Amino acid sequence: MPLRRRLTRAAVCAATTTAALAITSPAWALSTVPLNPAHVGATAGKFQQECRDPKFGTRPANQDGWHFVLPTNKAGDFQSLTLTFRDAGGASVTVTVPDSTDPYTDFLSANGNGDKQVKHAYLFTPAGWTLTGGNAQVSGEGDKFNLSHTCAGTGGTGSPTPTPTTGSPTPSVPATPSTPGGSPSTSGGAGGGNGGSLPITGAAATSIALGGLALIGGGALLMMRRRRDRITFTS
Repeated sequence: MPLRRRLTRAAVCAATTTAALAITSPAWALSTVPLNPAHVGATAGKFQQECRDPKFGTRPANQDGWHFVLPTNKAGDFQSLTLTFRDAGGASVTVTVPDSTDPYTDFLSANGNGDKQVKHAYLFTPAGWTLTGGNAQVSGEGDKFNLSHTCAGTGGTGSPTPTPTTGSPTPSVPATPSTPGGSPSTSGGAGGGNGGSLPITGAAATSIALGGLALIGGGALLMMRRRRDRITFTS
């Protein structure tokens, strides 16, 4: 009997606690609300610019900053957002906020100043994207959420900014090596090779050879004549 009484008391306490929580803590059911249709097709460069927003402080210069807001007159908070974009190349991209696994910086933010309602969502994307739609999961009821303001980035990703040039580039001409005598060395044709002198071939080689033979013959005859003049005959 004592055990049965203890179990009965525990059951009564549990039921009482559950009823009290149900009365004091309102239960908000999750609902899906769409992006304001007026903001579909927006680009960061042509929307209201608020680059002084402190939440954009970590935004890289070549990325667009997006700030979405849930109207404060509606109960509930942002739980997550699913947004669709068209990138600079025309491809469709879906981004979830928050999502730490994708390459895009995103986060939810409370109102601040003691107000813990999560009414704000931030996202950074490559510059030049177009917002094509979206919906949000909220803890409560709502009819839509809005794109509050943006901060347009400069340039885009995947296409580096070209370096400005003046005029056409001048092609570089390799320097011609010079010979020790200072005259440029060329190959082939008249005057080519051997420091600018003609190659010794053909008739020139024959003339040189004959001239050499003539000198050798003349020298031999001169020596024989001198020896003959020195011979003395005795009886």
